[in-house]
Amino acid sequence: MSELTHLDKDGRASMVDVGHKDTTTREAVAEGSVYMAPTTLAAIRDGAVPKGDVLSSARIAGIMAAKRTPDLIPLCHPLPLTKIAIDFEIDEGESRVTITATVRCRGRTGVEMEALTAVSVAALTIYDMAKALEKTMTIGNVQLLHKSGGRSGDWQRSGLASPTGDAAK
Repeated sequence: MSELTHLDKDGRASMVDVGHKDTTTREAVAEGSVYMAPTTLAAIRDGAVPKGDVLSSARIAGIMAAKRTPDLIPLCHPLPLTKIAIDFEIDEGESRVTITATVRCRGRTGVEMEALTAVSVAALTIYDMAKALEKTMTIGNVQLLHKSGGRSGDWQRSGLASPTGDAAK
């Protein structure tokens, strides 16, 4: 088992020193879904939710969350984020909104937590804005899809198409 990186020699929580790492372009893509009744999904799609434009609010919330990740997740480094994109797919067959967050920086550590945080907060915002219509919505499948950059290089979730369109191994 490898040494735990967030504990010092005495077992106390410690932020990892990344000062020796090379500065590289790093990117992470995460996704998650909010499952709901077809009528709720239609109201979101049609802009008929009483609180307002659900997806625009969720996009802003996701962007803000990525920027605030070090304030939310203990021991995360503040990073100079250069891109935060939040995209939504309305899937009527599965009665869900799928959220995808792409986060990029030029830094010494990755942006996986920022992408995952962005998806999570965007999903929570969708729930908050539509809960008057339905309290049984379910948030799920929050996961990292892809990361690139840094010493460990590229990683792709198995079974997904790579950014170049090739199936991942």
